[in-house]
Order: sequence, then structure tokens, then C-alpha cells
Amino acid sequence: MNPDTQTKSISINLGVSACLLGECVRYDGGHKHNRYITDTLSKVFHLVAVCPEVESGMSTPREAMRLEGDPSAPRLVTHQTKIDKTEQMLEYCGRKVKSLEKEGLSGFIFKEKSPSSGLYQVKVYGVSGVPIQNGRGLFAAAVARHFPWLPLEEADRLNDPAIRENFIERIFSYHRWQDFLMTEPRLGDLINFHTRHKLLIMAHSPELYKEMGGVVAGRKLLTHMQLLDRYQELFMKALTEIASIGRNINVLQHIMGYFKNELTSWEKTELLAAMERYHAHQVPLLVPLTLLKHYVGKYDQQYLQEQIYLTPHPTELMLQNHA
Repeated sequence: MNPDTQTKSISINLGVSACLLGECVRYDGGHKHNRYITDTLSKVFHLVAVCPEVESGMSTPREAMRLEGDPSAPRLVTHQTKIDKTEQMLEYCGRKVKSLEKEGLSGFIFKEKSPSSGLYQVKVYGVSGVPIQNGRGLFAAAVARHFPWLPLEEADRLNDPAIRENFIERIFSYHRWQDFLMTEPRLGDLINFHTRHKLLIMAHSPELYKEMGGVVAGRKLLTHMQLLDRYQELFMKALTEIASIGRNINVLQHIMGYFKNELTSWEKTELLAAMERYHAHQVPLLVPLTLLKHYVGKYDQQYLQEQIYLTPHPTELMLQNHA
């Protein structure tokens, strides 16, 4: 199914730190409104707001907090009065991740640097008082543990086009996988899913694509549930690798090979020129992809029409549009 059609009929739920939606829940009574999330992503996803501090019973405004102690098991402590809020937050996290199961999330965007919601390089203060930036917020850590393959990202990192595109691609892929599991799939269904995602996976990790093929081929060594679990692990792991220009070029050439005998001399020249310009960072991936999609329709390549790689997400998100 074309993602443009899919998102009009199916709600895809995305967890978001509430302050990023403009809610005044921060320690200082303010917010960190992120316009990309509320103006663009909200058109495609149903946003589920979460504020660990307020939902765990803390007031707004409130004293600022920070992580202290062992980075692998830090304490959440108020900055000035040194009140330990760790148990309060952990008790909330245990309840919240279970309730989020009912939301059917396909991804989560966290507020960076937060002692509760920061996903990467959160400051953890040791006895010397010098912070080490290798911690993770208590709530973000709880979500990552409870939903090990859920696509997670920080708001500020979405300013990087490659990271943003990879994250959104993972959201749609995770959603398709969760929908797939709801159908109680048989082996043939898994083979079909793998086939439809072949080129997408190859663009991210050819190595893991081969391993996934081996898992499907060696299915008799696993129970059906073990097979699905292992496939899910490799599928989401492969997609965390950002598709490089070189790997995309390999996939584009692979696609071209399906109708090299149908293309006219002019069409081949046009397509190769678009690929060369993409390789040279002169045009975005969208340019050669648009040409290929045109030829797929023109020459009725039904196998390629089923490939998720050609339409991995809705066009209104303006992805694949950066050189």
C-alpha cells in the first residue's frame, strides 16, 4: 500500500515530550515548542504527549534537577536542595511504559539534555562535581528497555536531514511490522514481507539483509515465534544504519537492471545522469527515484511496484529532498 494512502486511513501514534508540543510543563514553567513536530509531523502522526515530571506528581514550576552518581544507575536529585526524586520517577516509569503499550506507539521523540527524557549524552554529575556527558534520562531509559526496537530520537537531532529521514523511515517500517504481526502471519507471509522490503533493507545494510535471508531460509532451526522475534531484531537493527549515497546508488542501479532492455537510449542517459548528479551531491535522492518510479509505471514492473523502497513514507514530509 502506498504510504500516502495509508496515513490517511490509519493513525500512527508517536510519543513526544510534552514541552516540545508547546505545553508549559518545564521546571521554569515554560516550554520548548518545536514547530517541525507540531506543524509538519502532526499532519501525519497522532502525537501522544508525555511529561514524566508532571505526570509523576511534580509541580510546575519546580526546582531544577540533575542526574548524579553512577552513569549506569544515576540518581535524580534536585539541584539546590538535594532532594532525591529517583524512586518517585522510577515508580512512575514502571507504570507509564505499561500504559504506553495500549497506545501502540511507532516511535518517540524526546527532549534532549533532560535528566528524565534525554536520550543521549545527558550530564551525570559525580562526586567531583564535574559532569560526564554519557548518561540517559530515567524515563528515556525505561522506554528504551521496555520497547527495545521502538524508533527513538531526540528533537534537536531531527535538524540533521539524514537523521530525520532515517528516523521517520524507521517509524513507518516499525508500524508496518506491528501491523504485520497483528495478522498472525505464516511463513509465506514473512517471505512476502521480506521480499517487499528487500531494496529498502539493502540500502541500509546489505550485510544484515543477507543475514535476514539466512534466518528465513534456516527457519526449521527456530520455532515460529523465535523466527519472528529474530527477524524483527535484524529488521530494525538494519534500518538504524543510515543509508549512504553509495548504498543508495547500488540499489538504484539494481532497480535499473530490471528494465534495462526496455529503456530507450535517451531514458538510459537521463537516468544515469540523474544518478551521477545524486552521487556528486548535486541533486537529492528524490530526483533519480522519481525517474525510476516513472519508468516502473511506464514499463509495468509489478515486482518493483511492490517495493517499499520507492515509497517509504508520505510525500508531504518532504524527505529524500536534500542533496
